[in-house]
Amino acid sequence: MSSTITNARRVALTIGCSALALIAARSGAYAGNLISGDSLLVTMTTYEDVGQVAGLVASVTAIPGGTAVADGDINTVWNNSSVDGQFGVTSPLTLQDLSATSGALLASETLDPSKLVTSFSSKSELGLSITQTASGLVATFMGYAPGGAGYPPTAAGMLDVSNADSTSYVDPTNVASQFYKSSYTDYAFNRSVVAVTANGAYSITPTLAYGGDNNRAAVLAPNGLYYTVGNSNSGTTTAPQLTTTTGLEVVTPGPMQNSTMIDPTFKALPKDKAGKSSNFRGLTYYDGNLYFTKGSGGNGIDTVYTVSKPGGKLPTAATANSATISILPGFPTLPAKSPGPDYTPFGLFFADPTTLYVADEGSGNATDAAVHAGLEKWTLSSGTWHLDYTLQDNLIGVTYDVTNWDYTETTSGLRNLTGRDNANGTVTLWATTATTSGSGDNGADPNEIVMINDVLGDTSPPTSEKFSVFDGPQFGVRYGGVAFAAPEASTWAMMLIGFMGLGFGACRRAKSAAPAPA
Repeated sequence: MSSTITNARRVALTIGCSALALIAARSGAYAGNLISGDSLLVTMTTYEDVGQVAGLVASVTAIPGGTAVADGDINTVWNNSSVDGQFGVTSPLTLQDLSATSGALLASETLDPSKLVTSFSSKSELGLSITQTASGLVATFMGYAPGGAGYPPTAAGMLDVSNADSTSYVDPTNVASQFYKSSYTDYAFNRSVVAVTANGAYSITPTLAYGGDNNRAAVLAPNGLYYTVGNSNSGTTTAPQLTTTTGLEVVTPGPMQNSTMIDPTFKALPKDKAGKSSNFRGLTYYDGNLYFTKGSGGNGIDTVYTVSKPGGKLPTAATANSATISILPGFPTLPAKSPGPDYTPFGLFFADPTTLYVADEGSGNATDAAVHAGLEKWTLSSGTWHLDYTLQDNLIGVTYDVTNWDYTETTSGLRNLTGRDNANGTVTLWATTATTSGSGDNGADPNEIVMINDVLGDTSPPTSEKFSVFDGPQFGVRYGGVAFAAPEASTWAMMLIGFMGLGFGACRRAKSAAPAPA
């Protein structure tokens, strides 16, 4: 199929294609600082027909839940979800640093897939944040680190890892757990926090959380602790190993597997399934507080949340039980199962203390597409948040084709989000897109990074603001998270973490020279 893009978006797409060409030419070479400052850092993953997925034979190979109906070809492999409702394939993780002005590639780093992978079609994964520390800029996100003996040299191409166990607890009601239990004596896939420094060194901290489901995002707070969001339990058990290892977690950096659920008794609604009310996806730290979203699943309330600070401080492992999760005043409070337009919030960006942008993934509901899907702008007045307008122009309903991909894509909303305040009173925002198509799993669709400029002080819908494509789409590539790296500022005196003790050096890859990007 030939690649065609609407004329209104072709100019913007040229920037993205130039950056992607540089990636191909350098084969993932590292150039300069991985986090340059005044740049856009992106998490992305590339599909590989290797490992277990390469051995799939239709009507022959056993997979969790039954027998495969398709081989490992990217266009058809997702049809296996008709047999295995949680079907997934692991893939390598790449960080790329792009010029925020031109989109040119500044640096690229692919992490060792024997140490860390993601689930290619798990569209909620790879949320990304950047923190200024005493040691410089540090990026954080989450992935799957094989924890067992006897795994292949690469963890890419493995099936259903996003639904397998994360600890030694075996969920007897989870088909992925049973699949791996029958193949490996030690089968855990630790949901792990990754911290990457500007020079490309990285450390991995395994958690105890999110067994049987997805890890989504991680931030490094000024107190030196990681905070993470995700979901657990693809089975039906109510074992505490799953129902109290989900939602918002606090993690101590280091080599030891650890995590503690914050507000472990939280239920947005009294009759929620244990653990599922806290199916959180987006996460950000701003002005001393944590904010996160829920926008999928049939339990709980899809809205924007925050958490209290026991003793005036962010929750720690010692105070996690006494912290309380609550909905930001003014944001939706209806149950996710309520009729009417669906509200599906994902990424968050604070432009200032009274202006919050929310990326809404969209649900396919026609009313939702007209009201919520896209980029919402909320402002705070008298202690309550109010929705001013939703930016959708040249985004919702836009279609495109990608060479070698058999399906036409339709943009349905936005996932992860970041932004930059400009001196002229505008805000530049970048986000990864959500799509729908005829493929077996829309999470595997080739998506895009889009951008838009908004006037910070506006509270009425603008008539001239339109989205443009910043990067992508690319066959076999899924974009996950985006984070704007501000130029290096004075370091925070409170942020004395001692990163060298966390094992960055052990995971650091060798640098290789590369020409400066055009």
